[in-house]
Amino acid sequence: MRKRGKIAWVAMTGALVSALYGVADADSASAARPDTAAGVQRQVQLSPQEELAQSDQVLYRMKAASTNVRRQLETARTQRDVVKTLCLNDKLNQIDVASRSGGERRTSLEQAVNRHDDDLASHEFTILTVLRQRVEQLGAEANQCIGEEAGFVGESRVTTTIDPNLPQQDPSEYPVTPVVSVPPVCASCIK
Repeated sequence: MRKRGKIAWVAMTGALVSALYGVADADSASAARPDTAAGVQRQVQLSPQEELAQSDQVLYRMKAASTNVRRQLETARTQRDVVKTLCLNDKLNQIDVASRSGGERRTSLEQAVNRHDDDLASHEFTILTVLRQRVEQLGAEANQCIGEEAGFVGESRVTTTIDPNLPQQDPSEYPVTPVVSVPPVCASCIK
């Protein structure tokens, strides 16, 4: 009976030491492992009231982007840069659509907060955040709009220079007498 108790005690001690070593080994492995979440932002849970407060800042940033692109558009128009004007006008229209949609989402968010519907409030805030990101992207694209120099208006003249070292004959013409060659005779075909 004593032998069984000793064996059980040794087995239990071994299991305890293994468990402790396993935990220590896992800690050292996690410390040695590089951070794989580089550049990834973790979503922060906000209360519906905080989301409502954040939505005002989101709309303000959208309006600021719209104002910036509108100013660039006016500058392009005064410079009579048609290409840049068209590009900026397109970006501004897309920003204005996203901003109007953001205003509607902000209203829906406010109504969801007043009804204490946390899921709907979170949904509306998420859509508002996506719209903000889209507006920021459009603002960056508007900064990439490239104008084109106005072309010279008036008569244009084309000058052609032919290399004097070129052959005088036209190589695209076929010879007058065609060259016909007789195919070789098959040696294994002759009996």
